[in-house]
Amino acid sequence: MRSYSFRKLDNRIMISLAYAALIIALIPLASILIETVGRGFSAISFSLLFEEIPPLGQPGGGIGPAIQGTLIVVALASIMGIPIGVFSGIYLAEFRQSRLASVARFLNDVLTNVPSIVLGIFGWTLIVVVIGWSVIAGAIALAIMMIPIVTRTTEEAIKLVPITIREAAIALGVPQWKTTLTVVLGSAKKGIATGILLAVARISGETAPLLLTILGSRFWFSGFTQPTAALPLAIFNFSQSPFRTVDLPRAWGASLILIFIVLVINIIVRYATREKYG
Repeated sequence: MRSYSFRKLDNRIMISLAYAALIIALIPLASILIETVGRGFSAISFSLLFEEIPPLGQPGGGIGPAIQGTLIVVALASIMGIPIGVFSGIYLAEFRQSRLASVARFLNDVLTNVPSIVLGIFGWTLIVVVIGWSVIAGAIALAIMMIPIVTRTTEEAIKLVPITIREAAIALGVPQWKTTLTVVLGSAKKGIATGILLAVARISGETAPLLLTILGSRFWFSGFTQPTAALPLAIFNFSQSPFRTVDLPRAWGASLILIFIVLVINIIVRYATREKYG
């Protein structure tokens, strides 16, 4: 009886600690959201969303080109990085015992922890010096950041698919490659989507690689081989401006819009990968 009471007490203590850890983890997130919404919502207006970026300290204008540039750069980086990451994760999961998979997994883990400024320098050294400051250079740098995240989450999601599902498909005469691409990926799609969302959320707010690759601009998108604006760059420039009464509200407004874009992408992907019944 005494042992049972102690087990109940231990259970309650661990549950309480788990709730406490959850609350502690949510405090920074809640404070960031409350601060951003409180300061940024008042700056949201039609002109902020659709007008060109003005010079620092000048009233009027908006961040329309930065919103456009962010969507273009993130979309292009996703087109480059997501397929490579998904198929790399498939290889690591399906051929996990091979020597090549072990080496690739180690290098992937190393790349995950590489600071973003290093990837920016990489993009500047190997891409910018060849084709100049451009959307393509920024997208390549961001795609390199996406690949290890998508690869790792894809691998782990596929590992969670029961072996019986593969065996059932193979028993019906389905080739292994088709089993992987249809049955296994279909079962792991939620985990893969989560990894893609994590990667997109990370690159959406990156500033260092963009400073060294797309340079930034105050004007609307003019081509993939030209510099362009982006929300992280706009936030950085406005927050560093000496004209704080004019530019700081724009920085908060841009921050809120960036969070909203990531939220919308999250909702769209979750809706697209939801389970359908009936």
